[in-house]
Amino acid sequence: MTNPTFSLGGDLTVNRLGFGAMRLAMGTFDGPTRAPETGIAVLRRAVELGVDHIDTAAFYGRGEVRANDLIRRALSPYREGLVIATKVGPLPGPDGVPSGQATADRLRGLVEADLRALGLDRLDLVNLRVGGLGGPGGESVAERFAVLAQLREEGLIRHLGVSNVDAAQLAEARAIAPVVSVQNHYADDLELLAECEEAGIAYMPFFPLGGGRDPLDTRRLEKVAARLGATVAQVQLARLLASSPAMLVIPGTGTLAHLEENVAAKDLVLTEKDLAELRG
Repeated sequence: MTNPTFSLGGDLTVNRLGFGAMRLAMGTFDGPTRAPETGIAVLRRAVELGVDHIDTAAFYGRGEVRANDLIRRALSPYREGLVIATKVGPLPGPDGVPSGQATADRLRGLVEADLRALGLDRLDLVNLRVGGLGGPGGESVAERFAVLAQLREEGLIRHLGVSNVDAAQLAEARAIAPVVSVQNHYADDLELLAECEEAGIAYMPFFPLGGGRDPLDTRRLEKVAARLGATVAQVQLARLLASSPAMLVIPGTGTLAHLEENVAAKDLVLTEKDLAELRG
């Protein structure tokens, strides 16, 4: 990887391959709960492997097994340079799936709850996630983002980001306060990615390995992976990292084997021939 690190907001330098905590408590929102000890072991190994950026959220979990709690138990007191990012906005429905959205008046409470759960005085990065389970666009982010901007001014948040947004929503947020990251669907969003790259904003695709309702089209990935002696997941992560110096990937897993596989992707070098083949 030509540029292995990225500077969030100009003062937080992180490796461009981080870790997503969504799958620590369970593989899917409707899957079985994982043993807390497994999640703790995965987190500690991730940091040993050089991961210095962990993306989490209060709604990652089920019952007593919560990602934020596992992170605190595994890693607190946090080592210097470890960036903990969270997101607020989604509210779980009766089935546990985060299908609702918090109104502006609830965001302070959600941020304060994250601080308590993680055992922090200040959150390094908070992303406002909008749109429920739908795609980006169609609603204003101004009122909600302004609440987070105020919390940033009060010192509870270091940097702000947005998630599941289109170009207009990103512009709306940037008019209120600096935005250091965008988390959108993993599928190629070249115009917004180019805008982020030009502005020095990190672009973090969620579901970088498919997941959710959008599994990867593996045909081209399998061909390149076979030639390189790598896995499909490693080639996909390396492809994303090669697409832009502003691209950060935060693959999630609840197993040590998948963690080792994912982190090794940072050392996989794709040639121009490989990348052209993957583009089709």
